[in-house]
Amino acid sequence: QVQFVESGGGLVQPGGSLRLSCAAPRSITSTFNSYTMGWYRQSPGKQRELVASATRLGNTNYADSVKGRFTISRLNARKTMYLQINNLSPDDTGVYYCNLVPQGTNSWGQGTHVIVSS
Repeated sequence: QVQFVESGGGLVQPGGSLRLSCAAPRSITSTFNSYTMGWYRQSPGKQRELVASATRLGNTNYADSVKGRFTISRLNARKTMYLQINNLSPDDTGVYYCNLVPQGTNSWGQGTHVIVSS
């Protein structure tokens, strides 16, 4: 079980941007560098969904709803992953989590809240 730590969320107006960060525990090296990692989003009243993923080599994939606005990146040497979110809309409101892809039985972190509102 590896619990990642998400940060960078906040309240932002429509059209704004945010950069979310995901950090792996200091004691963990092989897990982060070996697995595909992803950002998941749970919007109010909806199931958690995978919105972006990056393989350990940096190949990326995005949900159709975020293509062109979200950019995922990872720095394996620092066990850190980012999600740049541009042109935010109210539909992007939710709690964002990072985790393995597939998540399997790995635990979830606290997530970081993103609220898009004018």
